[in-house]
Amino acid sequence: MALRVKLRVRASRVIETTALVNTGFEVERPQLLIPLRLAKELGLWPPPPSAELIELGTAGGPVRNYMVPNALEVWVITEDREVGPVTCDALISNIETEVLINDKLAGELKIVILNPATGEWRFYDETITRHTESPTYWV
Repeated sequence: MALRVKLRVRASRVIETTALVNTGFEVERPQLLIPLRLAKELGLWPPPPSAELIELGTAGGPVRNYMVPNALEVWVITEDREVGPVTCDALISNIETEVLINDKLAGELKIVILNPATGEWRFYDETITRHTESPTYWV
């Protein structure tokens, strides 16, 4: 089982979705990888003039995505709490169907993984155990 959390994402529109916390997605800045369909919903496609076409290394080989710096505000939302907003870059993928949170953004959102096998997590300033969300696919 993977760890997914519910997010509120704001660009020109506000959308709630789930996102996969991916600690193997390592870069220097907080980033949220969003599928092309979600980018369209958020008003980030076609890419704005501030977007850069960048190449990323993945387990399946290099891919090219548009990166829009500081394009998103992101909150983690649960039944009893919201953490955020955190401003982050948007990476727009025409391959991925799920939203992915990188390691830096997970840290800024105070996400602590307790058990990746069962999807248990918490915010770093609490002691309760929270559970993974069901996936949202943007196909």
